[in-house]
Amino acid sequence: MDNTPTSLFESYERDFNDITASIRKKLDANGSEGEGAVEGRKAALRRVEMELDEGDEMISQMEVEIQGMPQSIRSKYVARLKTGKAELSKLKKQAKDLSTQTMRAQLLPASLASAPSDDPYGTDQRTRLLSGTDRLADGQMRLEESHRVALETEDVGADILRNLRGQREQIEHARETLHQADSSIDKAAGTLKTMIRRMYQQRWTTAAIIAVLVILIVVILYFKLR
Repeated sequence: MDNTPTSLFESYERDFNDITASIRKKLDANGSEGEGAVEGRKAALRRVEMELDEGDEMISQMEVEIQGMPQSIRSKYVARLKTGKAELSKLKKQAKDLSTQTMRAQLLPASLASAPSDDPYGTDQRTRLLSGTDRLADGQMRLEESHRVALETEDVGADILRNLRGQREQIEHARETLHQADSSIDKAAGTLKTMIRRMYQQRWTTAAIIAVLVILIVVILYFKLR
């Protein structure tokens, strides 16, 4: 198993490249406006939206992996991440344009079929319908983007909570270690006090023995000289 700091990033990058290739293939295959292709295009767009969400997830994972890389190699992978983000943004724009075209193709034929051919307001009606379709598509994209941001915010909040929980466990472990160290210090201090007390007792005993010997020597010398 590869445990290098960049292995997970490169794995996510490969998955991301596979996803973007699949999205690009679906968008290119459904780019033309053929008759009877609206329903197939809508199904393809739904699959594209799911893969775009997967691409966003891969980008988020790569951003997390970059934070753990050494500073000496981080800049190269940051550049690769920016390239991936730009590619994903381009695909999102293509998907948005195709979605707008699909909605137009779905709405316009029914509207134009119901309008008389000599209606002088047919062009205005078509313009208003196109404008409304564009606004609807923009609103849908903004809603999807808001949903994605909310999911990312939820993931970030969950990561923060996990980090805080881990830090709390580390603090509690450090506190227990400090308590154990404090207890060990108290025991060591008690042992030192006992040793010091015994040392003083030995000194007093030694001094008393020396004093007794000196007194005996003095007495012996006194009696001998007398």
